[in-house]
Amino acid sequence: RILCLVTLCLAVAHAATPMRLASGIQQSRTGRAAAVPSPTLRLRGGGMFDAVKKMVGGNTGEDGLDENGHYTLVLVRHGESTWNKENRFTGWVDVPLADSGIAEAHRAAKNLAEEGFTFDIMYTSMLQRAIKTGLTILEDMGMLWIPIEKTWRLNERHYGGLQGLNKKETVEKHGADQVNVWRRSYDVPPPVMEEDNEFWAAKDPRYKDLGKDVPATECLKDTVDRFLPWWTGTCVPAIKSGKKVLIAAHGNSLRALVKHLDGISDDEICGLNIPTAIPLVYKLDKNMKPVSVEGAYAPLSGRYACDPEVVRAAIEGVANQTGKK
Repeated sequence: RILCLVTLCLAVAHAATPMRLASGIQQSRTGRAAAVPSPTLRLRGGGMFDAVKKMVGGNTGEDGLDENGHYTLVLVRHGESTWNKENRFTGWVDVPLADSGIAEAHRAAKNLAEEGFTFDIMYTSMLQRAIKTGLTILEDMGMLWIPIEKTWRLNERHYGGLQGLNKKETVEKHGADQVNVWRRSYDVPPPVMEEDNEFWAAKDPRYKDLGKDVPATECLKDTVDRFLPWWTGTCVPAIKSGKKVLIAAHGNSLRALVKHLDGISDDEICGLNIPTAIPLVYKLDKNMKPVSVEGAYAPLSGRYACDPEVVRAAIEGVANQTGKK
Protein backbone atom coordinates (compact mmCIF):
# COMPACT_ATOMS: atom_id res chain seq x y z
CA ARG A 1 0.00 0.00 0.00
CA ILE A 2 2.81 2.41 0.85
CA LEU A 3 4.49 1.68 -2.48
CA CYS A 4 1.24 2.31 -4.33
CA LEU A 5 0.68 5.57 -2.46
CA VAL A 6 4.16 6.88 -3.27
CA THR A 7 3.78 5.81 -6.90
CA LEU A 8 0.45 7.61 -7.12
CA CYS A 9 1.89 10.83 -5.65
CA LEU A 10 4.86 10.76 -8.03
CA ALA A 11 2.50 10.24 -10.95
CA VAL A 12 0.37 13.20 -9.92
CA ALA A 13 3.46 15.35 -9.43
CA HIS A 14 4.82 14.34 -12.83
CA ALA A 15 1.49 15.14 -14.49
CA ALA A 16 1.01 18.39 -12.62
CA THR A 17 4.42 19.91 -13.31
CA PRO A 18 4.12 20.38 -17.10
CA MET A 19 0.54 21.54 -16.59
CA ARG A 20 1.77 24.38 -14.39
CA LEU A 21 4.59 25.12 -16.84
CA ALA A 22 2.15 25.25 -19.72
CA SER A 23 -0.06 27.74 -17.93
CA GLY A 24 2.75 29.49 -16.08
CA ILE A 25 2.99 32.48 -18.35
CA GLN A 26 1.90 35.84 -17.07
CA GLN A 27 2.16 39.38 -18.31
CA SER A 28 4.87 41.43 -16.66
CA ARG A 29 4.57 45.14 -15.85
CA THR A 30 6.42 45.87 -19.09
CA GLY A 31 3.72 44.06 -21.07
CA ARG A 32 6.05 41.18 -22.03
CA ALA A 33 5.31 37.57 -21.27
CA ALA A 34 7.24 36.26 -18.30
CA ALA A 35 7.58 32.60 -17.41
CA VAL A 36 6.56 31.56 -13.92
CA PRO A 37 8.99 28.91 -12.64
CA SER A 38 7.59 25.54 -11.71
CA PRO A 39 7.42 24.93 -7.94
CA THR A 40 9.97 22.61 -6.36
CA LEU A 41 8.62 19.39 -4.92
CA ARG A 42 9.52 19.28 -1.22
CA LEU A 43 9.17 16.22 0.98
CA ARG A 44 9.60 17.97 4.34
CA GLY A 45 6.85 19.31 6.59
CA GLY A 46 3.49 18.11 5.28
CA GLY A 47 5.02 15.31 3.23
CA MET A 48 4.41 14.16 -0.34
CA PHE A 49 0.66 14.62 -0.40
CA ASP A 50 0.84 18.23 0.83
CA ALA A 51 3.55 19.02 -1.69
CA VAL A 52 1.51 17.61 -4.56
CA LYS A 53 -1.60 19.38 -3.27
CA LYS A 54 0.23 22.71 -3.17
CA MET A 55 1.61 22.16 -6.67
CA VAL A 56 -1.80 21.64 -8.27
CA GLY A 57 -3.46 24.45 -6.33
CA GLY A 58 -5.17 22.45 -3.60
CA ASN A 59 -6.52 24.05 -0.45
CA THR A 60 -3.56 24.53 1.91
CA GLY A 61 -5.34 26.89 4.32
CA GLU A 62 -8.60 28.77 4.64
CA ASP A 63 -9.94 29.52 1.18
CA GLY A 64 -9.82 33.12 0.07
CA LEU A 65 -7.40 34.31 2.75
CA ASP A 66 -4.13 35.96 1.77
CA GLU A 67 -0.82 35.41 3.55
CA ASN A 68 -1.95 37.78 6.31
CA GLY A 69 -5.25 36.01 6.87
CA HIS A 70 -7.35 38.65 5.09
CA TYR A 71 -9.99 38.47 2.38
CA THR A 72 -9.73 40.73 -0.69
CA LEU A 73 -12.70 42.64 -2.10
CA VAL A 74 -12.47 44.84 -5.21
CA LEU A 75 -15.03 47.55 -5.95
CA VAL A 76 -15.29 49.53 -9.17
CA ARG A 77 -17.71 52.26 -10.14
CA HIS A 78 -18.82 52.14 -13.78
CA GLY A 79 -16.88 54.11 -16.37
CA GLU A 80 -18.07 57.47 -17.64
CA SER A 81 -21.52 57.19 -19.21
CA THR A 82 -23.06 59.28 -21.97
CA TRP A 83 -25.11 61.15 -19.37
CA ASN A 84 -22.05 61.68 -17.19
CA LYS A 85 -20.56 63.49 -20.17
CA GLU A 86 -23.76 65.49 -20.61
CA ASN A 87 -23.77 66.21 -16.85
CA ARG A 88 -27.30 64.85 -16.35
CA PHE A 89 -28.83 63.14 -13.32
CA THR A 90 -28.94 59.47 -14.28
CA GLY A 91 -30.11 57.30 -11.40
CA TRP A 92 -32.00 54.26 -12.68
CA VAL A 93 -32.09 55.41 -16.31
CA ASP A 94 -30.23 52.78 -18.32
CA VAL A 95 -27.77 54.82 -20.37
CA PRO A 96 -24.68 53.32 -22.05
CA LEU A 97 -21.02 53.94 -21.42
CA ALA A 98 -19.36 56.70 -23.38
CA ASP A 99 -16.25 55.81 -25.39
CA SER A 100 -14.25 57.43 -22.60
CA GLY A 101 -15.94 55.13 -20.08
CA ILE A 102 -15.00 52.05 -22.08
CA ALA A 103 -11.41 53.30 -22.17
CA GLU A 104 -11.55 53.75 -18.39
CA ALA A 105 -12.71 50.15 -17.99
CA HIS A 106 -9.78 48.94 -20.11
CA ARG A 107 -7.41 50.94 -17.90
CA ALA A 108 -8.96 49.41 -14.78
CA ALA A 109 -8.45 45.92 -16.19
CA LYS A 110 -4.82 46.69 -16.98
CA ASN A 111 -4.15 47.96 -13.47
CA LEU A 112 -5.80 44.92 -11.88
CA ALA A 113 -3.95 42.50 -14.16
CA GLU A 114 -0.60 44.13 -13.44
CA GLU A 115 -1.19 43.62 -9.72
CA GLY A 116 -2.09 39.97 -10.25
CA PHE A 117 -5.76 40.08 -9.24
CA THR A 118 -8.10 37.22 -10.12
CA PHE A 119 -11.81 36.80 -9.40
CA ASP A 120 -14.26 33.96 -8.80
CA ILE A 121 -17.51 35.90 -9.16
CA MET A 122 -18.70 39.34 -10.21
CA TYR A 123 -21.72 41.11 -8.78
CA THR A 124 -23.25 44.03 -10.62
CA SER A 125 -26.44 46.05 -11.00
CA MET A 126 -29.28 45.83 -13.51
CA LEU A 127 -27.90 48.81 -15.44
CA GLN A 128 -25.78 48.43 -18.55
CA ARG A 129 -23.12 50.99 -17.65
CA ALA A 130 -22.07 48.92 -14.64
CA ILE A 131 -22.54 45.59 -16.41
CA LYS A 132 -20.47 46.72 -19.41
CA THR A 133 -17.70 48.06 -17.18
CA GLY A 134 -17.45 44.76 -15.33
CA LEU A 135 -17.60 42.68 -18.50
CA THR A 136 -14.88 44.78 -20.14
CA ILE A 137 -12.63 44.26 -17.13
CA LEU A 138 -13.28 40.51 -17.08
CA GLU A 139 -12.78 40.17 -20.84
CA ASP A 140 -9.46 41.98 -20.76
CA MET A 141 -8.34 39.80 -17.85
CA GLY A 142 -9.45 36.58 -19.55
CA MET A 143 -12.13 35.84 -16.95
CA LEU A 144 -15.44 36.14 -18.80
CA TRP A 145 -16.12 32.56 -17.75
CA ILE A 146 -16.69 33.36 -14.06
CA PRO A 147 -20.27 33.62 -12.72
CA ILE A 148 -21.92 37.04 -12.95
CA GLU A 149 -24.90 37.93 -10.77
CA LYS A 150 -27.06 41.03 -11.25
CA THR A 151 -29.21 42.65 -8.59
CA TRP A 152 -31.30 45.81 -8.42
CA ARG A 153 -29.93 46.33 -4.91
CA LEU A 154 -26.65 47.44 -6.52
CA ASN A 155 -28.41 49.96 -8.77
CA GLU A 156 -27.53 53.62 -8.55
CA ARG A 157 -29.55 55.74 -6.16
CA HIS A 158 -32.88 56.73 -7.73
CA TYR A 159 -32.86 60.49 -8.31
CA GLY A 160 -36.63 60.78 -8.62
CA GLY A 161 -37.91 63.68 -10.68
CA LEU A 162 -34.36 64.94 -11.26
CA GLN A 163 -33.49 62.02 -13.54
CA GLY A 164 -32.68 63.24 -17.03
CA LEU A 165 -32.13 66.87 -15.99
CA ASN A 166 -28.87 68.73 -16.54
CA LYS A 167 -27.22 69.34 -13.18
CA LYS A 168 -26.07 72.89 -13.88
CA GLU A 169 -29.46 73.90 -15.28
CA THR A 170 -31.12 72.40 -12.20
CA VAL A 171 -28.86 74.57 -10.02
CA GLU A 172 -29.83 77.65 -12.02
CA LYS A 173 -33.52 76.83 -11.56
CA HIS A 174 -33.63 75.73 -7.91
CA GLY A 175 -30.44 77.22 -6.46
CA ALA A 176 -27.17 75.58 -5.48
CA ASP A 177 -28.18 75.06 -1.85
CA GLN A 178 -31.37 73.17 -2.68
CA VAL A 179 -29.69 70.98 -5.31
CA ASN A 180 -26.87 70.23 -2.90
CA VAL A 181 -29.45 69.06 -0.34
CA TRP A 182 -31.01 66.75 -2.92
CA ARG A 183 -27.65 65.42 -4.07
CA ARG A 184 -25.69 65.23 -0.86
CA SER A 185 -27.89 65.12 2.23
CA TYR A 186 -28.06 61.67 3.76
CA ASP A 187 -31.79 61.44 4.44
CA VAL A 188 -33.51 64.03 2.21
CA PRO A 189 -34.63 62.59 -1.16
CA PRO A 190 -35.12 64.55 -4.40
CA PRO A 191 -38.66 65.28 -5.64
CA VAL A 192 -40.71 62.14 -6.34
CA MET A 193 -40.89 60.97 -9.95
CA GLU A 194 -44.42 61.00 -11.36
CA GLU A 195 -45.82 57.80 -12.87
CA ASP A 196 -46.25 59.40 -16.28
CA ASN A 197 -42.52 60.18 -16.46
CA GLU A 198 -40.82 58.50 -19.42
CA PHE A 199 -38.23 57.03 -17.04
CA TRP A 200 -40.76 55.49 -14.61
CA ALA A 201 -38.97 52.27 -13.57
CA ALA A 202 -42.09 50.26 -12.71
CA LYS A 203 -42.81 49.98 -16.46
CA ASP A 204 -39.44 48.29 -17.04
CA PRO A 205 -39.73 44.47 -17.32
CA ARG A 206 -36.46 43.95 -15.46
CA TYR A 207 -38.19 45.20 -12.29
CA LYS A 208 -41.49 43.38 -12.73
CA ASP A 209 -40.93 41.27 -9.60
CA LEU A 210 -40.29 44.23 -7.30
CA GLY A 211 -43.87 45.42 -7.05
CA LYS A 212 -44.10 48.19 -4.47
CA ASP A 213 -40.32 48.10 -3.91
CA VAL A 214 -39.69 50.02 -7.14
CA PRO A 215 -38.63 53.46 -5.87
CA ALA A 216 -39.93 56.79 -7.12
CA THR A 217 -37.04 58.59 -5.42
CA GLU A 218 -34.26 57.75 -2.95
CA CYS A 219 -31.94 59.49 -0.55
CA LEU A 220 -28.62 57.87 0.30
CA LYS A 221 -30.14 56.37 3.45
CA ASP A 222 -32.72 54.58 1.28
CA THR A 223 -29.89 53.23 -0.88
CA VAL A 224 -28.06 51.95 2.20
CA ASP A 225 -31.24 50.30 3.51
CA ARG A 226 -31.93 48.37 0.30
CA PHE A 227 -28.26 47.51 -0.22
CA LEU A 228 -27.44 46.02 3.19
CA PRO A 229 -29.72 42.93 2.99
CA TRP A 230 -27.92 41.90 -0.20
CA TRP A 231 -24.50 42.52 1.37
CA THR A 232 -25.16 40.44 4.48
CA GLY A 233 -27.26 37.78 2.77
CA THR A 234 -25.35 37.24 -0.48
CA CYS A 235 -21.96 38.91 -0.71
CA VAL A 236 -20.60 38.23 2.78
CA PRO A 237 -21.31 34.46 2.55
CA ALA A 238 -19.61 34.39 -0.86
CA ILE A 239 -16.49 36.09 0.50
CA LYS A 240 -16.38 33.85 3.57
CA SER A 241 -16.69 30.77 1.36
CA GLY A 242 -13.39 31.76 -0.25
CA LYS A 243 -14.61 33.51 -3.39
CA LYS A 244 -12.61 36.46 -4.68
CA VAL A 245 -15.30 39.04 -5.38
CA LEU A 246 -15.48 41.91 -7.87
CA ILE A 247 -18.38 44.37 -7.48
CA ALA A 248 -19.07 46.61 -10.48
CA ALA A 249 -21.68 49.14 -9.42
CA HIS A 250 -22.40 52.85 -9.01
CA GLY A 251 -21.26 55.86 -7.04
CA ASN A 252 -24.02 55.75 -4.44
CA SER A 253 -24.42 51.99 -4.06
CA LEU A 254 -20.66 51.84 -3.47
CA ARG A 255 -20.86 54.75 -1.05
CA ALA A 256 -23.46 52.70 0.83
CA LEU A 257 -20.97 49.84 1.05
CA VAL A 258 -17.94 51.85 2.17
CA LYS A 259 -20.07 53.71 4.72
CA HIS A 260 -21.01 50.36 6.22
CA LEU A 261 -17.48 48.92 6.07
CA ASP A 262 -15.62 51.95 7.42
CA GLY A 263 -18.30 53.23 9.77
CA ILE A 264 -18.34 56.61 8.04
CA SER A 265 -20.73 59.11 9.60
CA ASP A 266 -23.88 60.35 7.85
CA ASP A 267 -22.35 63.80 7.44
CA GLU A 268 -18.97 62.63 6.16
CA ILE A 269 -20.34 60.15 3.63
CA CYS A 270 -22.26 62.96 1.94
CA GLY A 271 -18.97 64.59 0.95
CA LEU A 272 -17.28 61.40 -0.24
CA ASN A 273 -16.81 61.03 -4.01
CA ILE A 274 -15.93 57.76 -5.73
CA PRO A 275 -14.25 58.17 -9.14
CA THR A 276 -15.33 56.30 -12.26
CA ALA A 277 -13.67 53.00 -13.15
CA ILE A 278 -10.79 53.13 -10.68
CA PRO A 279 -10.63 49.86 -8.70
CA LEU A 280 -10.95 50.28 -4.93
CA VAL A 281 -9.25 47.42 -3.08
CA TYR A 282 -10.31 46.39 0.42
CA LYS A 283 -8.78 43.88 2.80
CA LEU A 284 -11.26 42.35 5.25
CA ASP A 285 -10.62 40.28 8.35
CA LYS A 286 -12.57 37.13 9.22
CA ASN A 287 -15.29 39.27 10.80
CA MET A 288 -15.67 41.30 7.59
CA LYS A 289 -14.06 44.33 9.20
CA PRO A 290 -11.77 46.39 6.95
CA VAL A 291 -8.03 46.35 7.55
CA SER A 292 -6.34 49.61 6.61
CA VAL A 293 -3.83 49.01 3.84
CA GLU A 294 -0.80 50.94 2.66
CA GLY A 295 -1.93 53.74 0.38
CA ALA A 296 -5.46 53.82 1.83
CA TYR A 297 -7.46 56.85 0.71
CA ALA A 298 -8.86 58.47 3.89
CA PRO A 299 -11.49 58.15 5.24
CA LEU A 300 -11.50 54.78 3.49
CA SER A 301 -9.55 51.73 4.61
CA GLY A 302 -9.21 50.65 1.00
CA ARG A 303 -6.76 51.87 -1.63
CA TYR A 304 -7.26 52.77 -5.27
CA ALA A 305 -5.35 50.59 -7.72
CA CYS A 306 -4.23 53.55 -9.80
CA ASP A 307 -1.78 56.43 -9.84
CA PRO A 308 -2.69 58.81 -6.96
CA GLU A 309 -2.71 61.87 -9.23
CA VAL A 310 -5.20 60.19 -11.57
CA VAL A 311 -7.39 59.35 -8.57
CA ARG A 312 -7.25 62.90 -7.22
CA ALA A 313 -8.18 64.45 -10.58
CA ALA A 314 -11.05 62.00 -11.07
CA ILE A 315 -12.49 62.70 -7.61
CA GLU A 316 -12.31 66.46 -8.20
CA GLY A 317 -14.15 65.96 -11.48
CA VAL A 318 -17.04 64.22 -9.69
CA ALA A 319 -17.18 66.93 -7.02
CA ASN A 320 -17.43 69.73 -9.60
CA GLN A 321 -20.31 68.27 -11.65
CA THR A 322 -22.95 70.81 -10.61
CA GLY A 323 -20.70 73.65 -11.74
CA LYS A 324 -20.27 72.58 -15.34
CA LYS A 325 -22.63 72.59 -18.29
